[in-house]
Amino acid sequence: MPELLPGLIMILGAALVPVLPHFLRQVWMLTLIALSAYHCWLIEPGVHLTTSLMGFDLILIRAEAITRPFALVFHIAAAINVIYAMHEDERMTATTALAYAGAAIAALFAGDFITLFVYWELTAFTSVFLILAGRNPRSFAAAMRYLVTQVTSGVILLAGAVVLVGAGQGIAITALSAETLGGGLVLLAFAIKAAFPFVNGWLQDAYPEASVTGTVMLSAFTTKLAIYMLALCFAGTHMLIWFGVVMTLFPVFFAVIENDLRRVLAFSLNNQLGFMVVGIGIGTELALNGTVAHAFAHIIYKSLLFMSMGAVLYRTGTAKASELGGLWKRMPLTTLFCIIGAVSISSFPLFSGFVTKSLTIGSAAYEGYFWVWMALIFASAGVLEHSGIKIPYFAFFGHDRNFKVREAPLNMLIAMGIAAGLCVAIGIAPGLLYAILPYEVTYKVWDAGHVLGELQLLLFAVLAFVFLMVRGLYPPEIDSTVLNTDWLFRRAIPALWRAIAMPVMRSWHGTIAIASGQIMTLVNRATHISRNNYLISGTATTGAAAGLFLAVFVLLLAIRYLM
Repeated sequence: MPELLPGLIMILGAALVPVLPHFLRQVWMLTLIALSAYHCWLIEPGVHLTTSLMGFDLILIRAEAITRPFALVFHIAAAINVIYAMHEDERMTATTALAYAGAAIAALFAGDFITLFVYWELTAFTSVFLILAGRNPRSFAAAMRYLVTQVTSGVILLAGAVVLVGAGQGIAITALSAETLGGGLVLLAFAIKAAFPFVNGWLQDAYPEASVTGTVMLSAFTTKLAIYMLALCFAGTHMLIWFGVVMTLFPVFFAVIENDLRRVLAFSLNNQLGFMVVGIGIGTELALNGTVAHAFAHIIYKSLLFMSMGAVLYRTGTAKASELGGLWKRMPLTTLFCIIGAVSISSFPLFSGFVTKSLTIGSAAYEGYFWVWMALIFASAGVLEHSGIKIPYFAFFGHDRNFKVREAPLNMLIAMGIAAGLCVAIGIAPGLLYAILPYEVTYKVWDAGHVLGELQLLLFAVLAFVFLMVRGLYPPEIDSTVLNTDWLFRRAIPALWRAIAMPVMRSWHGTIAIASGQIMTLVNRATHISRNNYLISGTATTGAAAGLFLAVFVLLLAIRYLM
């Protein structure tokens, strides 16, 4: 039955991946992805498979209007990643990557919070192996933090579901109010997975520390699954507009000063998620179309950028801007593909980002959100600075480090070529993407004023970069760690603990020590007096003395326990 296959067939099929020879493994994974994609395409909006468990009516497969485009691009991303990783013989990475993609796809079709919780946690437990595949102490630490964060998100999601059931709302995934306790908990769970401000540090920690191929896979699924769920449950929630605005703005500054180019892309991912969250917050048909379309395009061009930096890391052993340069001579095709990804994310006309991001920005203008529109325009220009210019310039041009390396492996080039082709195809023929969006698209993206305005904005950003570089004002590329909002957890809270909590604890311990000394002094004095007065001599008074000492001993134990 078609209803049993999407996502689940990839999860179950992953069990055979470790035992298959290398070539058959690749064929098997691509076959599973193709079968899953075919049956996903057949599923029309509506409920298709239900069951009962412990008195709960589970909706195992339900499709909404926005499900098909997300499912399609998830399958495309999974297939591209398999091709990109063909040069590797990493059985565990291949197994967990396939199961991870399958869990994310299956989660799209979940119609209730219990089913969603199962797949939600499965994405966490499978994807953590992609980070561990980095095989260094930093990747292990990042993986543990990632796992704790993702599992916490799942626990909060389950708690929200319990509250909703208690309030009589049931477990079906439906539109929720963020003002209720249950809705608020569900929103928090989604916010953690979508890397909202102050809960985004796991993303910048984990993605750059994953393996070369693992990072590409991670960039496609986790956060976009959260975006999908936000669109289902909280479309039109006004406060999401302002969360989204902050998400588009704050990564711009950190990405500009970041040295590790994969971390730059991680910050840029935060920025792009902000556009989607703004669209969800506005909640109109145009805005939601913008969210879905931008998520679709973003998965492809972000994968392309991560793939290009992965190829650089694979050949040179580094992805740091301060250590790269001049690679266009040795890796011309990788350079070309990176540039296509860069102009796509920067919203150049005739590339995918232009025809998708415009929907969200246009919806903000149409609904009268002037300051939101201005912020999105600024953030769009900022994207060109850090992802559109910085990444290709410092990696492939800039100062020639005279690397003696070869072009990326053929399978990497094929994967990047497919992604680059899709970026161009969507940009030239946006109707192909618009046709599968949840609502009819009436927005005229090729309006002359819009095109000229975007070109003027891009030209200004380019000139600003050139001016700063020529004048020596552009932040230098140095080997450092940019904490962003992680400063709160890594600096502020530990400093506050040292400044307030530690003195209090020292005072407490000092007080206890003084009290214990005084008690022992009193006991010794009482014992001395008793002996002088023959109060504890003989058998008759031994029991009384033992009781006294027992009481003191219990008191000391209590004090020690409180310490």
